Amino acid sequence: MKRSAVNRYIAEAAAFFAENKFILPPYAHWPPKAWASLGAKSEGFRSQRLGWDVTDFGSGDFFRKGLTLFTLRNGSPPGINPGKCYAEKIMLVRANQVTPFHYHARKTEDIINRGGSGAGSLAVHLYHRNEADGFADRRVQAICDGVSREVEAGGMVVLGPGESITLPPYLYHSFYAVGGFALIGEVSSFNDDESDNYFYKKTVRYVGIEEDEPPLRLLCTEYPELSL
Repeated sequence: MKRSAVNRYIAEAAAFFAENKFILPPYAHWPPKAWASLGAKSEGFRSQRLGWDVTDFGSGDFFRKGLTLFTLRNGSPPGINPGKCYAEKIMLVRANQVTPFHYHARKTEDIINRGGSGAGSLAVHLYHRNEADGFADRRVQAICDGVSREVEAGGMVVLGPGESITLPPYLYHSFYAVGGFALIGEVSSFNDDESDNYFYKKTVRYVGIEEDEPPLRLLCTEYPELSL
């Protein structure tokens, strides 16, 4: 992805969050030079991958397959920091912009439609994982705000504003917005996007950046190394 595009998507997401009264923490607005002066104080941001995250999943077509998100909080693997075992993200999901099928082996998450523009619905497609790591041909019992909703293999649950779905480990899921931009929250157990994302098709989670202009904001994978 080009840096100019990443800059634009971050600016659009920040404006969208503000329009929908979702206030980001101050570090969401820090310029790159602010990170350079932090030194060891930035270790928590880096190790927990807090902050901006823009990806096209290696597709080369961000509007067809992509996502803009901000990780607000995260813990550590079990046994490392047992006092904080949860995570939270906020996402801008565009109409028909697909996050491809994947599952998590350790993470349980709630995906929450917090509103947005237009109809602001989120379509979530679901499959159970089979023993060959593919799609199982059996129905899925989806739990939405405590209510069980049964769908066929690959079936869709549509979340209106305020609705949510619980995604346990090993449940394949893919989603996209319908009818406009959707403000989507995620509340989960410890999040590890590097080693706990299992995509159905080969996918690049953190993509390379072509530096065609200076960065507006650093991505969560770009914070400076420790200054000891």
